[in-house]
Amino acid sequence: MASLALPSFASTTTVPGIRSKSLKFFKPSNAFHILASPRSHMKCSPVCCTKLTLGETSAATFAPSGSAGDYLLKKTTNIFETLDSDDTDETATITENNTGTNNLPVLGLQFLKWPMWLLGPSILLITGIIPTLWLPISSIFLGPNIASLLSLIGLDCIFNLGATLFLLMADSCARPEVSKQVCNSKAPFSYQFWNMFGTVTGFVIPLMMLFGSQKGFLQPLSFISFAVLLGPYLLLLSVQVLTEMLTWHWQSPVWLVTPVVYEAYRLLQLMRGLKLGSELSAPAWTMHTIRVLVSWWVLILGMQLMRVAWFAGFTARSRQQHLSSADA
Repeated sequence: MASLALPSFASTTTVPGIRSKSLKFFKPSNAFHILASPRSHMKCSPVCCTKLTLGETSAATFAPSGSAGDYLLKKTTNIFETLDSDDTDETATITENNTGTNNLPVLGLQFLKWPMWLLGPSILLITGIIPTLWLPISSIFLGPNIASLLSLIGLDCIFNLGATLFLLMADSCARPEVSKQVCNSKAPFSYQFWNMFGTVTGFVIPLMMLFGSQKGFLQPLSFISFAVLLGPYLLLLSVQVLTEMLTWHWQSPVWLVTPVVYEAYRLLQLMRGLKLGSELSAPAWTMHTIRVLVSWWVLILGMQLMRVAWFAGFTARSRQQHLSSADA
C-alpha cells in the first residue's frame, strides 16, 4: 500500500481595488498577486490512497459524534442497520393502520346482516302464509280444470321464491364476516339417508293411491281432480329434494333448516287439499290419503326439530372441548 502526503501551506490572494471612474475592471497591470501572509491559513489534511482490487469494498464504519449523530444512529455504528430498523418500524405502523382499516368493512357487513334477521322471516311470511290463509278458495279454485291447477301452482311458486330468498339470507348470516375463513358444513350421511327416506315415502304414497284408482282397486278419481288435489304437493316436494341436494353439495350451513321450511308449508298445502276435496266431492280414500300425509309430515317435522336441538347441543359440546383444549 502506497501513501502520498501533501504538506500543508499558507497562501493569501490579494485583489487590488477597482476604481469607479475609469470603468475598467481587470487590467493587465492589475494582475493577481499571491503573497504569503500569516493571517489566513488553509490547511489540507493528508490524503491516503490505497490499492484495492476491483470488486473489493471496505466496511463503512461511522462513529457519529454529538447529539444529532446519537439521535440519528442509535445503538449502532452501521448506517444500514439503522435504516433497516427504521423501515421495520414504518412497516409495522402501516400494517397496524391497514388492519384497522380492514376491520371497517367487516363491521359494515355485520351491520348489513342484522336487518336480514327480520327481513328473511318477513319474506317467508308474505310469500307463503298470507296467500294461503287469507285468500278465499273461490278466488283460486274454479273447479276441476287447468285454470285451478295453474292458480294453485302459482301460489306454490310464489312461496318457493320466498323460501329461496330466505335460505340465501340465512346462509349469508351463518357465514363468517371474514371471507378468508372457510365455513363448510357437511350433512352426515345418516341424516341424508333418513331424510331422503321420508321424502320418498311422502312421494310414493299418493302415487300408489292413484295407481290403485286407475286399476280399479279403489273408487275411480279423474286425473285432473287428482292433479288439483295433490299435483302442487308433488311438484313442491320435487323442488325440496333438489334444494336439499344442492345444499348438501355446496356444504351450506342451511342444510338443517331447508326441510323445516318446506315441511311447515307442506302442512298448510295439505290442509288446503282437504278443503278442495270437499269442494270436489272426492272419494273417501282420497281424503284419508291426505290425512295420512298430514300425519306423516307432522312426524317428519318433529324429527327435524329434534335434529336441530341435537345439533345445537353437539355444537355446544364441540365448542366447550375446543376451549378446554386451548386452555390446556
